[in-house]
Amino acid sequence: MSSERYHQHFIISWDQLHRDVRQLCHQMMERDFKGIVAITRGGLIPAALIARELNVRLIDTICIKSYDHMDQGGLNIMKGVDHDGEGWLLVDDLVDTGKTARAVREMMPKAHFVTIYAKPEGRPLVDQYLTEVAQQCWIQFPWDMGVAYVEPLVDQVKRTYD
Repeated sequence: MSSERYHQHFIISWDQLHRDVRQLCHQMMERDFKGIVAITRGGLIPAALIARELNVRLIDTICIKSYDHMDQGGLNIMKGVDHDGEGWLLVDDLVDTGKTARAVREMMPKAHFVTIYAKPEGRPLVDQYLTEVAQQCWIQFPWDMGVAYVEPLVDQVKRTYD
């Protein structure tokens, strides 16, 4: 996979992410989970927010790397878990091609797998998600962005004519 496949960008702010996680939690209010397993790195922040909203205290991680910025490569599993996921909530920020999702499904086949955002290729691999995003869309998560000064338009235009 290459960054050339992304023709759209979807920018998620911290506020939007928090609203989306809370909305997903409303759909899981009646469930009782033993704990949460976050898929690192993207699933860490959503998992922490979900843990707070559902009052879950036990959190673990599965550590997998498949992306180098916008380029997807092979899976590098750095840490797994020692159970099949029975009674556990498995959390990631996004299911894209399904490559990572297939790997964690094999590790934790009985977990309830949720993502905040889902693309069509990976969507069938999760039990629940909040928002579907086009396959060719790159999602800009708030933890990957910074706040920077933007020069006023009048100064930009003025500088162009100087």
